[in-house]
Amino acid sequence: KLRFDFTHFAKMTKEEVSQVEKIVNQKIRENILLKEERGVPIEKAREMGAMALFGEKYGDHVRVITYDPSYSIELCGGTHVPATGQIGLFKIVSEGAIAAGIRRIEAITAGKAEEYFNQQEELLEELKSILKNPRDLVKSVNSIVEENHTLRKQVAEADKIRLEQLKNELLKKSEKIGNIMFIGAQVDLTPDNAKNLAFELSKVTESLFLVLGTECEGKANLTVMISEKLVKEKGYHAGKMIRELAKEIQGGGGGQPHIATAGGKNPAGIPKALEMAKDIIERSSEVAK
Repeated sequence: KLRFDFTHFAKMTKEEVSQVEKIVNQKIRENILLKEERGVPIEKAREMGAMALFGEKYGDHVRVITYDPSYSIELCGGTHVPATGQIGLFKIVSEGAIAAGIRRIEAITAGKAEEYFNQQEELLEELKSILKNPRDLVKSVNSIVEENHTLRKQVAEADKIRLEQLKNELLKKSEKIGNIMFIGAQVDLTPDNAKNLAFELSKVTESLFLVLGTECEGKANLTVMISEKLVKEKGYHAGKMIRELAKEIQGGGGGQPHIATAGGKNPAGIPKALEMAKDIIERSSEVAK
């Protein structure tokens, strides 16, 4: 395994990474023999062209390691292979920033590199099998990605139409409690779409008090939306109210004065939470009278 930090102004391109791997693997295949010299005067080592790492401290006499005088002469106290061919194979597996202007590559060699390529081959074979062994794998994957993108757009459009229809249905079923338009319903939507529906309904009236309950993947979710006007005039706070309602679904939540959400593990408690919300409005209306 190798970790190497270096100064560089930008992320290495794929081409640069590939070029580094190509150079290193070429030197590995050349099977260059190690030349080790001990007790070399530091000045003589520098005259030889030995590379000294920035920040490292060296004594008067140093150890010089050479793999091809025209390629690699370094001052080093570490261990080294007798010949570069023993490294086998070099593969960079990551490259990224660790500080401003400092980047790091991590690489693997020998058995680890072989294991890496075997895993990649197994993954490729598995993918080909899933796609029924197409002649052109890249083209097949691109086709699936494009098809998925088209389907997502169609689903988004269908969701938009469905939300509009559901909005109209809920408006017809809304109840007038004092000067408040109350809507409390359990809907067959994802929590995100329930929240989108709440925002759409809030555009219809300035006196909305809305509570939506949804069941998704066996869990309960609540969304409370209160018009800004009601928040100011009556002091309602959706975030505080939903904490009480969430007890019925054995969960918790919170949010802002005008919108809040909660999640719980008891979908069967949604109807009770809706009833409780209505009771809160009815009691506050009675007090106002």
